[in-house]
Amino acid sequence: MKKFIFALLLLTAVSGARAQTPQFEDAAGPQTPIEQYFQEENPSYTQSMIYVFFNNEPCGQCPAAIELIEQIYNQYYQNSYGFSIINYQNDDEYNFIEIYNLSRPLSVVLVRVNDGAVFGFEKLDDLQNRISDPVSFSEYFRFRVNSFLGEQ
Repeated sequence: MKKFIFALLLLTAVSGARAQTPQFEDAAGPQTPIEQYFQEENPSYTQSMIYVFFNNEPCGQCPAAIELIEQIYNQYYQNSYGFSIINYQNDDEYNFIEIYNLSRPLSVVLVRVNDGAVFGFEKLDDLQNRISDPVSFSEYFRFRVNSFLGEQ
């Protein structure tokens, strides 16, 4: 009986972990894992990415935060990582809202890629609330990018 309960718990844990894999819906088929999508869509996907996502909600500090993020990218990361600014509410093709669980007016998603395979992502929210001190904003942003994607 103990073996049966252990097996049931193990099966539940494995299926629960599988349910957490980000899914992607596109021409490759519904519910395709994001890693598989990137491999199929762009086999030469060799750069980690910095995505800046915003939505249509009013956000007074968002434009300044996006501008500073773009400046930091151009100064420190331009030759190392890809960069894209996306209004995720207007995006019907890639389903970013569900892939990255986007709901805030501004989110930055760091996607780690190594040898053409996606190794995960990290989401930074509420950056617009840090813009009042551009120096500490820049230090915080660079620390998070370097910690997740690697030192540059």
